[in-house]
Amino acid sequence: MINVGIIGGSGYTAGELIRILMFHPHATLDFVYSTTNAGKPLHVAHHDLMGDIEMNFTNTVNPNVNVVFLCLGHGKSKSFLEQNQFAGHTKIIDLGNDFRLTKDNDFDSKIFVYGLPELNKAAIKNAQFIANPGCFATAIQLALLPLAKARILTTDVHINATTGSTGAGVTPSETTHFSWRSNNMSHYKAFEHQHLGEINQSVNQLQADYTNELIFLPNRGDFARGIFATLYTTIEESLEDIVAKYEAFYKDQPFVTVTTTGINMKQVIQTNKCIISLMKKGNRLLITSVIDNLTKGASGQAIQNMNLMFGLDETTGLHLKPSGF
Repeated sequence: MINVGIIGGSGYTAGELIRILMFHPHATLDFVYSTTNAGKPLHVAHHDLMGDIEMNFTNTVNPNVNVVFLCLGHGKSKSFLEQNQFAGHTKIIDLGNDFRLTKDNDFDSKIFVYGLPELNKAAIKNAQFIANPGCFATAIQLALLPLAKARILTTDVHINATTGSTGAGVTPSETTHFSWRSNNMSHYKAFEHQHLGEINQSVNQLQADYTNELIFLPNRGDFARGIFATLYTTIEESLEDIVAKYEAFYKDQPFVTVTTTGINMKQVIQTNKCIISLMKKGNRLLITSVIDNLTKGASGQAIQNMNLMFGLDETTGLHLKPSGF
């Protein structure tokens, strides 16, 4: 069995990790670390776990676990690793943004591989340290990478994506408070969202000469979880040829489905799936990409990476049922 530790156990991504790991056939939870809830049962923070798991939060780290997931706030993983040493065999999967960019991926002789399986599967299988992608970045990259692989991105890409309130973390703020979010919508960090760096990095990994702009408008949605992203750009090739390129790119990727029909977010909520819809009018290609920000956009993808790192089928423990209604 894979002995697992979770750091920063009170947040949404940690809760999702616990829910998946409870039923993972090859993993067992060793500890869930939280300084604010140490000694209290997990269901104090994750109420739905009551009756499912008898474990308390701890403020003690077992440095000998097989894998540790870092579910800390962005920018806090480096300081935690500076203060806490793990065994030489321990694999680390960081769900924050500390190590996602190439310029930041070398830390204390630890080289973090960017953990988008559909792009870097071979490297992930041989990695000890993983930087798990951001949620917006996952949905948008999966929408664009087949075009970059075919080297047919030649103009700006316009991106409009809406995320649920869980994407902002568990600590309440003005824009995550129910009274503000309900019956409301707004954009934030227009044209300068932090995920643009990793998206551009991955696009350039496949199409190094792409220098046009990704024009990104992130929105706050009136729902708890999920990302609905629409992208459009100018592509001269026929829709049939474009669909063939997407299907070839994702042929061996079990969590990505390509279609030419309309899609909606409930098809992926509570799953590790990404569904991509392709439509074309004239020379404009419309790409719609939907994921659950807490699973494929965070914890599910982290488990997918763990599976690959330990030589398991990447779908292990991730056959999850969508919400449907």
